[in-house]
Amino acid sequence: MTNQNALIAGAGNGVSQSLAQLLSANGYQVALAARNTEKLNQLASAINASTHHCDVSNAAEVERVFGEIANPINVVICNPSVMLRSPLIDLDPQEVSNAIAVTAFGSFLVAQQAARYMLQQQPVNGCRGTILLTGASAGVKGFPRSAPFTMGKFAQRGLAQSMSRELHPQGIHVCWVNIDGVIANESRDRVQSADNPNSLLEPEAIAETYLSIINQHPSAWTNEIAVRPWVESF
Repeated sequence: MTNQNALIAGAGNGVSQSLAQLLSANGYQVALAARNTEKLNQLASAINASTHHCDVSNAAEVERVFGEIANPINVVICNPSVMLRSPLIDLDPQEVSNAIAVTAFGSFLVAQQAARYMLQQQPVNGCRGTILLTGASAGVKGFPRSAPFTMGKFAQRGLAQSMSRELHPQGIHVCWVNIDGVIANESRDRVQSADNPNSLLEPEAIAETYLSIINQHPSAWTNEIAVRPWVESF
């Protein structure tokens, strides 16, 4: 296909970067949205992506970004989240509110705009578009000292389940991806060794999973999937 467009909301390094690179290599024009777009300049230049300043918890800013990117909107990936780790009794209520606003409400705002655009598009091979929400272990089980992240990810997972049931019959593929484990980066490479191979999730491998979901036939859509290294229990 030509003229394929993808938006990554909450873009950054790691998984977002690998997703952007892989989508670009597969013919997508990529748009990157984040609060801090300066950190995206090198990536954007390398793959000829557009960058868009956006606070995903702000409805007007999310709507503006969708108006700025090219149509049709084939793929939208919701990556925003805020991690707060603290004993429950020490959490600042305003910081908790902000974390949930970004992780849960922000995912809703991005997904809502994506659905509005995709419903106006003509289906190609039965699909009007794909919306992927990046989840985490915390959307399945609550961990100690992680209440705000858990609340946000549980809400995001519920949103994806509701959207799947509503939008799949209308030709929009929705999937929640549980990234269940620690993602490899330069500071964590030392954790992996010859005696402990594949103990961290490789961003490039995660991106390949996303692409396989995007390319699924409508007769066999995945609405929820978990990716995890062998060291993670479940």
